[in-house]
Amino acid sequence: MSEESFITYGGEAPIDYTNNQSLTEHVIKSFVKNGKATAIIDGISGESMSYSDILDRALTLHQYFRGKGIKRGDVIGLCCENRLEFPIVAFSTIFSGATLSTLNPRYVNREIKHVLDLTTPKIIFVTSSAIDNIKEVAKEVPSIKEIIAIGSNSSSKNARDLRTFDEILKDPKYKMNQRDYKLPSEGDLDSNDAFILMSSGTTGLPKGVVLSDRNILEALANLEETKRSMFVTPNVCSLGILPWFHSYGLVTLFCLTTKGVKIVSLPRFEEKTFLNAIQTYRVSHSFLVPPLMVFLAKNPNVKNYDLSCMKELFYGAAPLGKEIEEEVKQRIPSIRKIQQGYGMTETTLTVFGFRTGIPLLGSVGVVTAKTWCKIVNPETGEVLGPNKTGEICIKGPSIMKGYYRNPKATQETIRNGWLHTGDIGYYDETRNFYIVDRLKELIKYNSFQVAPAELEGLILTHPAVKDCAVIGIPHAEVGELPAAFVALKDNHRATGEEIAEFIADRVSNHKRLRGGVHFVQEIPKNPSGKILRRVLRDRLSRKSKL
Repeated sequence: MSEESFITYGGEAPIDYTNNQSLTEHVIKSFVKNGKATAIIDGISGESMSYSDILDRALTLHQYFRGKGIKRGDVIGLCCENRLEFPIVAFSTIFSGATLSTLNPRYVNREIKHVLDLTTPKIIFVTSSAIDNIKEVAKEVPSIKEIIAIGSNSSSKNARDLRTFDEILKDPKYKMNQRDYKLPSEGDLDSNDAFILMSSGTTGLPKGVVLSDRNILEALANLEETKRSMFVTPNVCSLGILPWFHSYGLVTLFCLTTKGVKIVSLPRFEEKTFLNAIQTYRVSHSFLVPPLMVFLAKNPNVKNYDLSCMKELFYGAAPLGKEIEEEVKQRIPSIRKIQQGYGMTETTLTVFGFRTGIPLLGSVGVVTAKTWCKIVNPETGEVLGPNKTGEICIKGPSIMKGYYRNPKATQETIRNGWLHTGDIGYYDETRNFYIVDRLKELIKYNSFQVAPAELEGLILTHPAVKDCAVIGIPHAEVGELPAAFVALKDNHRATGEEIAEFIADRVSNHKRLRGGVHFVQEIPKNPSGKILRRVLRDRLSRKSKL
């Protein structure tokens, strides 16, 4: 058989949102249609917004942007956990033709500086949890003309001189009638940059993934197609526990709100709050990550709550054994479907899914519409047939425009139109796909990406360290734990705790060395100097068996 016969195509699209409408038009039409129906409930305070509320407030903020001269090509920064203000800023940015760049509120100053230097936002919205760090870093970022505070910032002395989000919404001069709104006149679906989202690479700090209007519209159609039952079932309520600053959370937020699904939002995972929100608001469907699936399967406290409202769960961001799926169903018998998905920030989320029938355990499904997929030998480039493991390569309209201001990285990732995912998998005779490993060296902790090279660069700044290497240690609940192997300089001493604390002071929470610090005489490398991480994994594996 020819190599072409091994390339899988997802077929034509039963759902098409790109027909002569912009992303803004699609969103506004959806919000007008859903009107006074409840869109989002704050799972902590109980405060809610209807679709009309979101639209009115987003248009008010858009009017404010107009007064500030915000236009197509400008970037708006948003550093915020899941709360009611988040979608207002996100949709208003789209309405203004500008580009949304999100930041993790738990970033430390070094990480914030990297993102702001890269994306150069003109205005940045920031929640109280990150206001001090953002304001400090912004002094060195000349592009930022204004910082706007979200929520109660009374505890921060640095926030007292800032304009607040609530002040803007309450100011009558910014009120805009929907009839007076005019769509941005320039650009098209492919040239308009909707989002710049951070995605770690193996070479260090995160890269900015640029997603166009077309990318987002295609992703919304793919999500609807592969989660069809969710959008035709009455009284669906979804849990917004995935962080909206992350691609998984942000794209699903856009999909659920434009489809009229009620969302209960939570700013972070806390055991009792999570379970109580499901019970109180009768959450029927939810997008989760593997650690939350493990929680539902294993945590004894789950039995103390009435979760019989739950009907369907969708999870992604990392593979999960079918045993956990089965345990979740046994503990919560009302769940009739658990569906694994696969996607990346670079593919605007979903590129595999189940269109009909019951999901196949262990599989991520078939290729979505308008999308091509091939499995290639990572060393030779040969296109492989069924049941042969290789690198997953994707081509289609949901593939990112590229990495922001980084053409070299873009060319290394997208070659001849094919995005090389760095993930290893295969497909069976029925063209269902399976993910088995990662070719990339990225570590995934709690669905967050951790680049070994970034941590290695920081460890090497410790005065006692001669050389180091970082790997991920498999962990049933969180995916992987970052672990460091360290070779010390002659006549220098340092403890594992000291080095772990040294890193903890310089990185976000998910990048901490939870897998421990392991001392070695030398870091194993091949003749070209590349770290032999598999050798280090084998050492840990042998050590754990002793």
